[in-house]
Parts: sequence; C-alpha cells; structure tokens
Amino acid sequence: MLDRRRLLMTAAMGGAFAASGAARALAQTAAPAAEAAGLASAQFLALLDKIAQEMILSDPETLTMLGMDRGPMAAARFKLSDRSQAKIDADKARFFDGMKAMKAVDRSQLTADEQTYYDSLEFFGDTTLEGDRFPYGGGLFPSPYTVSQLGGAYQGVPDFMDSQHRIETADDAEAYLSRLSDFARGLDAERARMQADFAAGAVPPDFVIDRTLAQMASLTGTAVADSVMSQSLARRTAEKNIPGDWAARAQAILTAEVYPAVQRQADAFKAVRPGATHDGGAWRLPDGEAYYRFGLKFYTTSSLTPDEVHQMGLEQVAEISARADALLKAQGMTQGPVGARIAALGKEPRFVYPNTDDAKAELLKALNAQMADMQARLPDYFGRLPKSPVEIRRVPVAIEAGAPGGYYQSPALDGSRPGAYYINLRDTAEWPKWTLPTLTYHEAVPGHHHQIALQQEKPDTPLLMKVMGFSAYSEGWGLYSEQLADEMGVYENDPFGKIGYLQSLMFRAARLVVDSGLHHKRWSREQGIRYMVDTLGDQETSIATEVERYCVWPGQAASYKVGHTTWVKLREDAKARLGSRFDIKGFHDTGLNLGGVPLTVLERTMTAWTPV
Repeated sequence: MLDRRRLLMTAAMGGAFAASGAARALAQTAAPAAEAAGLASAQFLALLDKIAQEMILSDPETLTMLGMDRGPMAAARFKLSDRSQAKIDADKARFFDGMKAMKAVDRSQLTADEQTYYDSLEFFGDTTLEGDRFPYGGGLFPSPYTVSQLGGAYQGVPDFMDSQHRIETADDAEAYLSRLSDFARGLDAERARMQADFAAGAVPPDFVIDRTLAQMASLTGTAVADSVMSQSLARRTAEKNIPGDWAARAQAILTAEVYPAVQRQADAFKAVRPGATHDGGAWRLPDGEAYYRFGLKFYTTSSLTPDEVHQMGLEQVAEISARADALLKAQGMTQGPVGARIAALGKEPRFVYPNTDDAKAELLKALNAQMADMQARLPDYFGRLPKSPVEIRRVPVAIEAGAPGGYYQSPALDGSRPGAYYINLRDTAEWPKWTLPTLTYHEAVPGHHHQIALQQEKPDTPLLMKVMGFSAYSEGWGLYSEQLADEMGVYENDPFGKIGYLQSLMFRAARLVVDSGLHHKRWSREQGIRYMVDTLGDQETSIATEVERYCVWPGQAASYKVGHTTWVKLREDAKARLGSRFDIKGFHDTGLNLGGVPLTVLERTMTAWTPV
C-alpha cells in the first residue's frame, strides 16, 4: 500500500486551492473565439501553479517529502505541518473558493492533458465537498478519527524525522531540534481535534483505542536516550562530523515537551475508553451510512454501492479460490478448505524465516534479489522506465505493532532521496517465503515505485499533477502489477510463489467483503477476522491489524480490487478492439502517462486509445 503521507498528499491539496486572480478574471473575460483556447490554457495552468505553490508553502512536511526544503524554502525545515483546526478551517475555505474559480474555466477550450488535470481536480473537489458536512475527522481525508493506530503525529512524525528530514549541516540539525519542539505543539493541536471528534459522536472503538494506547506507551516507554528521535540526530550528526551535543539537546526536548504531549493524547483516549463501543463500523457514527458511501466514492473513484462492493468481493473470492485450489492439488495438498491448506503451507518450517535479526536481514537480501530480477524484465513491457531507484527497508520497530504489512514511500522530486518500500518484520511467521515476491512486485517494481516515479519524472507536467494521487488508480495498478509479474513468467518454476500471488489477489477480494461487511452489513471485528482467516489462511495476528485498519479508513480497503478489476477490464477491452494491433507497451505507457487520476478518467483515456 501507499504510505499514509502519500495518501494524504491529495487531501493536502485542499489547503492549496485558493482562488487566483487569473481564474476570477477568466470568469469576467469575453475573449475573442480565436484567443479563447490559449487564454483558457494559460489561466488554467496558472491556477495549477498557484495551487501547487500554496500547497507546498503551507505544508513544511510536504516540502521535505518532495526534497524542496532547500534554498528559498529552507525555513520550512524548522517547522512541521500545522495540525490545528483553525488551519484546517482556513484551508477548507480557500479550497472551496478555489473550486469555484476552477469551474469558471471553460474546459472545452483546454488541451487533452489539461482536461485530464481538470477532471481529476474536479472529482477530488466535488467528492471532498460531499464529505465536508460530516462533523468529525476534521479534514478532507476520509477517516472519522483524527488519531488512531494508523494516523496522527505520534505515529508518523518520528519516522518522518528519521527517514526524510535531511541532515547535512549544523543548520539542518538545529532545524531538527526545532521540529521536535513543533512536534509537541502538533500533538496538542491534534488532541483538541480528537476531543471535538469525541463530542461529535466519533469515539474510536475500544480495540482501536487500545492499539493506539499501546503504541503511545511504546513511544513514551522508551528511554529518551534510546528513542529513534534522539538516536537519529546523534547518529547522523556524527556521520557528518557536525560538532555539538545534539543527543542531549534532543533528549531534553523529548523529556520536557514531546513525551508529555503524547501522554496528554493518551490521557484523552483513556478518558473516553470506558464508554467506547466494540463495534468498528462507520454505521454506528452520526450519519454513518452516508459517511461510508462517501469513503467508498473517495477511495474507489467509482459509483459502486456497498452491496455491489460486497457482491463483487464474494464472487472474486470464489473464482480466485478455485484457481488456488487447483494449484494446491497439483502440489499434493488435497484435503480441507483452501484457506486451511494455505495456512498449513505457511507453517511449514522450510518456508518460514526464523524471527531473528540475522534472518530478517537475509529476508531483505532475498527481496532485493527478486527486485533485481524483475528490473531486467521490464523493458519488454514498458517503453518508459523510472530513473529513480528504490530501496527495501524494514518498518521502524517503534510503529510495527500497528503498521500495515508493507507500504511505499515516494522519492524526492530532486532525486536526493530514493523511493522506499517498507516491509513489516514484527514477526517473520507472517511472511512465508512464497508470499514475498508478490509483495515486492506490488510495492516496488513494476508496482508503486514504477508508477509513482514515472509520474514524478514526467516532463512538462505541472508540479501539482506530479504529486496528485487516487487510491483506486495506484493500488489498482499495484495489484495489476502482481498479475503482470505472473504473466511475465516469474513463477514458471515456482508453484508456491504462484500460490502466494493468488493468495494476495484473494486477500484483496476478501477486503471487499470485510470492508463492506464492517461498515454496511454491521459485522463485528471478530466476524471480519474470522472470515479472512478462514478464507485466506493468514496468521490471525496480521489479519487482526488489517481488519482494525479497515475500521479507521472506511472504504480504502475496497480501492485495491476495484482498481485492479478496472485496469484488467480496460486491457481486455483494448485487446478485443485492437486485435493484432494491440501493444502491451503502448497500453502501459498510455495508462501510466496519466499520473494519478480517478478511474473514470482512466477509463475515458484508454477507450480513446482503442478506437474501433
């Protein structure tokens, strides 16, 4: 999956939209017909540039993520994002004014690429406007809880500081310390928003509170000298020979400011924990059924209803399960349900790495070898290949308990930081060897890294469109990449690896069932866990964190298989239309050339690419 910061990138654009003078002028201009197209393009592109600049300038963490916190924007290194409700409200006001200004642009006068940009922004704006009426969550990102086991500054900032805040000079180290202090202020701002969520009827379920409290306790229970936040600064200043007692200064800020602020958040959760329900679905929230429909629309960029999502999942689980059954039987595994046989396969000692640091290092080495092999195959399927490299890293130990199994972090725009694919190694038993290739193809190449690096590296593209993304497009591509890897022949001599690939597909199909089950059909957490364990044969510990994730991101888990189904259908439609003229490189390059777009835009573009 994409990391939460990448998912939040699109939501951050809400703070970027401000009505530009050029766009307002367009609404008042009666240009001659011969000049209308050029005027519309110029003013629309000016609006996109203004949006991008305001987004970047208003969000220091985004600047750092993109590698743009240098030169004139170097002051951003001393601040974290403003997490206050006042900032969010101001962003929303500018956002909705900006949407009005954009809609004053005559779309018909724009170029084909500009119409793609327009349609993508319009979908995002219209959908987030629908979500603005809900009194909880606080932002434009569909999650009803400001802080959870998956979201919040306590969860994201320590890793951000370690992996994305660059330290090359003493000034960078001073900026690091300034950001540590700002971390404490951000935690308190989030606490105020949390309490507003609670007052609006959005108290997280008890198991989400418990998981969140456990992670907060892990953070504050770590001696400040051992914290990743102080050790990272100490290690990197030493590597650069930057004199100063940086560790002691970081530890003082952690002791006096950060840890107490985390504890204040924990105390706020503890205050509502006695009254928290065990139900995890959005249906229990005020206007919760409508909130789930909003989440589905935002994440899947489709008009699918909850019942349609549920039925799609049931049908695809049955179809993929039948394919896995045939492969298992070919390996002599004939008895019991498919999930039980896969579970037994996952427990065979020959397929499980020991849960030791040495074995985890060996696991990472194997993933890098798989990635190198895939890189060699790519030129046969793609005309454009990314320039940016990708690294495989372990999810930080401090957050691995509640983090997803794997996620991707995009490279810096200036090339100063590579892409990174993180794998959660809290327990190697969760990763039988035959499951690992598919994860690599999804998160790295030809999956997330391939798609996002190409998007960022596309020349003559407005900055805004280099960073915009939609979950169904990106996660659908990630799943499509898993299928493509199989079609490339990577499992030709690896039947167990192919079983792992089918289990992955079945896992995403089961997500459709459980996501809609939790939020629409009012399933319990335990019912969702049991369905997935029985269906997939996965470890219950990993499934529990998955199901709990669906509870805090209603609709997001459905985006994967909805997007994958769309990518595959478009390819098959193109083959049917073009026959012998079909070119797999052309299909991939055309679809990826769009960047991150709603599925409706992808469908329109690929249909135009395959005229009858």
